Amino acid sequence: MNFSDTLQKNPLFALIAREADALGVRAYVIGGFVRDLVLGRPSKDIDVVCLGSGIALAEAVGKALRTKVSVFPNFGTAMLRALHESQDWEIEFVGARKESYRSDSRKPIVEDGTLEDDQNRRDFTINAMGISLNQTDFGELVDPFDGILDLKRKIIRTPLNPDVTFSDDPLRMMRAVRFASQLNFDIEPDTFDAIMRMNERISIVSRERVTDELNKIILSPTPSYGFKLLYHAGLLERIFPELIALKGVETIEGKGHKDNFYHTLQVLDNIANRTDTSPALLENELWLRWAALLHDIAKPATKRFDQKVGWTFHGHEDLGARWVPGIFRTMKLPLHEHMRFVQKLVRLHLRPIALTKEQITDSALRRLLVDAGDDLDGLMALCRADITSKNYEKVQKHLRNFDRVERKLHDLEERDKLRNFQPVITGELIMETFNLPPSKEVGELKAVMREAILDGLVANTLDAAYPLLLEEGRKRGLTVAKELSELKSGAVPAEDEKPV
Repeated sequence: MNFSDTLQKNPLFALIAREADALGVRAYVIGGFVRDLVLGRPSKDIDVVCLGSGIALAEAVGKALRTKVSVFPNFGTAMLRALHESQDWEIEFVGARKESYRSDSRKPIVEDGTLEDDQNRRDFTINAMGISLNQTDFGELVDPFDGILDLKRKIIRTPLNPDVTFSDDPLRMMRAVRFASQLNFDIEPDTFDAIMRMNERISIVSRERVTDELNKIILSPTPSYGFKLLYHAGLLERIFPELIALKGVETIEGKGHKDNFYHTLQVLDNIANRTDTSPALLENELWLRWAALLHDIAKPATKRFDQKVGWTFHGHEDLGARWVPGIFRTMKLPLHEHMRFVQKLVRLHLRPIALTKEQITDSALRRLLVDAGDDLDGLMALCRADITSKNYEKVQKHLRNFDRVERKLHDLEERDKLRNFQPVITGELIMETFNLPPSKEVGELKAVMREAILDGLVANTLDAAYPLLLEEGRKRGLTVAKELSELKSGAVPAEDEKPV
């Protein structure tokens, strides 16, 4: 099979071929680029293996392109970036090598090798294919393990004995699941059996590398498929035991609850296949999916049986939110705004759904708008995804109710501008009004005013809210030190300067 015509569409390959011939070395594009080329998938990363110095070839290509070459002598690799048709290509060069491993480490002992050695060390047959970049056989496919056939059969298979492949680098077990999930491929039975036998080897892999593969599974088109493979392979129990705890159904007096493991995977798929693809949500895509994965994580810890109502999980949203930082820390995920986004969605995920089951008051809607803030769209997407049932009509009924809640939220937000709500009655204003020091009483007055504004008793303006503040102060026996007119002429911001 020859890919000459396809490669010639990108002049970078002809340039690499020319420089390889000038150096007298054999060069091949190999791995993921070849796989994606056959599948017709977009790819911007090119891996070039040469029988000689990859660094020397990279420097020659970089000189011809007049671009910077990053050299990593300890690894015998070099990398450069090149622009073609507005596409930013990343090209990595390495000399062909063979590897051997110690049982307690993923770090290989590397030696110079042949192309055959280099292909033997690859993780899967579909990633071991190479295409020649030399003029004499430009575009010729080198496929010793029938990777092309495995692509047609949609199979993930190791090029050598899978026990050896996974023992050498246990992260390849996660990669097998990841590729299966991304490409909707099956894992070949002998390869999957080896993962099941060797899943304990994942313990020698750093948590960062495991989580990187897990994130790619989470971002795959149907992530539940990847998680089911992880579960059946015995990997999920080792890397994410909290999720395994969701599995199973308990029945007492003929009353059972849903299997929260499979429910969670359905919610994750619903998020992955939602129709709302707004840019703001797409920027937070990974973390929205993490919120789906963790929204019910504390249900096992809060599960109780009540003879009247059956199974309950009271408070699982609050406990789950408290667990989020610990899970992120264990997974080596970022502990900044992404974690806080997930934590907020886990804590609030029942609120919008509860509003569909009762008479909706503006007060309840205001509180949801204020508590969700800028993350309201993500919360609503999660709540839509959380509506799951085998009964199609039941799901549609809940979704219609949810549409009604969303319309009311939108109308209220347009009217009251509560997305980033800040009460006009601040702690500073309270202290100046009554000449109070920072104290519990100031906090109590702030809370009273906040609730009055959210309940719609007064508007969020100084002129409307200040009389209520004076009335609450009088109830507490407080003396007014400054009137509103004095405050307005002093340090208190004017009405139009106040954040809303």
